[in-house]
Amino acid sequence: MVLRSVGVLSVAKLMGALYALMGLIFGAIFALMAMAGVAMHGPDGAPAEVPGAIFGVGAIILFPIMYGICGFIGGLIMGALYNLVAGMVGGIQFNFDSRPQSGDYM
Repeated sequence: MVLRSVGVLSVAKLMGALYALMGLIFGAIFALMAMAGVAMHGPDGAPAEVPGAIFGVGAIILFPIMYGICGFIGGLIMGALYNLVAGMVGGIQFNFDSRPQSGDYM
């Protein structure tokens, strides 16, 4: 079995969703680090700035959106490039084992 082409839009949607999930994880980590920084006070005891806290919490919203958009666009490009290159050199060959594995219920 050879995968000769992919649905470009389906690759883009999948990549957009995966990158949005990564953005959510990275945004949460960034927000935690920003909140930890806000919790600390400056050397003179002054409270940390409010914009830093807002940007940290905003990362949970902005990172998934930006990562998702970039992943979608990247998926469009990579899907189209795969189809182009696979047409020239052939696709990815898959070898499947037809014997059922233990735990398979088919």
